[in-house]
Amino acid sequence: MSIGVGIIGAGPGAGALHIPTSARLGEQFRVVHVSDSGSGRAVALAARSGARSSTGVAELLADPAVEVVVIVSPPEQHAAQVRAAVAAGKRGILCEKPLALTHEDVDAVIAECRAAGTVLVVGTNHLYDPAWLRAKHHLIARGESIRQVSVTVSLPPNDQYHAVVTETAAASGAAPRGAPDWADPRVAAAIVRRLIIGLAVHDLPLLRDLAPRLDRVVYARPVAPIGFVLGYRAGEALVQVSCVMAPEGAEALWRLAIGTEGDRIEIAFPPAFVHSCGAAVTVRHAEGRVTEYPRDADDGYVELWRAFSALLDGAEVVEYAELAADAHFAVELADAGAAVIGGGS
Repeated sequence: MSIGVGIIGAGPGAGALHIPTSARLGEQFRVVHVSDSGSGRAVALAARSGARSSTGVAELLADPAVEVVVIVSPPEQHAAQVRAAVAAGKRGILCEKPLALTHEDVDAVIAECRAAGTVLVVGTNHLYDPAWLRAKHHLIARGESIRQVSVTVSLPPNDQYHAVVTETAAASGAAPRGAPDWADPRVAAAIVRRLIIGLAVHDLPLLRDLAPRLDRVVYARPVAPIGFVLGYRAGEALVQVSCVMAPEGAEALWRLAIGTEGDRIEIAFPPAFVHSCGAAVTVRHAEGRVTEYPRDADDGYVELWRAFSALLDGAEVVEYAELAADAHFAVELADAGAAVIGGGS
């Protein structure tokens, strides 16, 4: 018997990612309810699956057919909606990243899920991509020290992050329309914090695996039109994260590069909405040899849903401490980067 899924949020994340991915695992899951915040988009999305639709979260959480909840709403709503789903007695929750925006909310969410025994998964799809597991295996097998890590992201214009710029600029007292005033440290710091915790968060669990310490943010600055570059020290390793929304709408580029004493490992992640395959891994050895691993047929979102299924079946155990550590690391890095840009550090 498949598990009834309720999806909170009816934007691109629900329509292009989670609904089609869950459909690929139709024997395990079926979407039974979709809710929106008043946009009306839930009606069309629900119709694709023969599901119910509603506005807000109360009706969805009260629906007995909804056994597990998928949260694909704006980031500032995630923590409260996870807690509401726990209070409603739902078996499991798949929450898109980030889990929460503050340390206090991270602690509250994890504590309530743990106390209730609620299965919790965070939608860090890169963490579940088979390519990442292959790269980790290579690093463990070689046993070499990590010297440098870089994340490079260039994406086509994204309405979500254009909206973030508008909202953050308005909240900081700047003009709510047009390009942000990067010369205002408050505006720049607030926007970059949101970009770190909402966009770079895709790869922050990977960075925590590779270089778990956050000793000091060495530099951080905004990049026009929407983006940032940040570097921090993690022991002997220097980590750089650079993300930008490309103004001309160029092809998406998402690369994670790891430099060790002898090798350079590159992971090229495909755009999540494409559903083509997993990421590509290329290893450039010190002696000049190049190893290219084949891509897996399934991407990180498919593996994420499979992991969710295994947790619900009891085949795996929820690692609440790891989820908390990843979420706290994202908040810590976002706060530290914003402090440098805002002049607080």
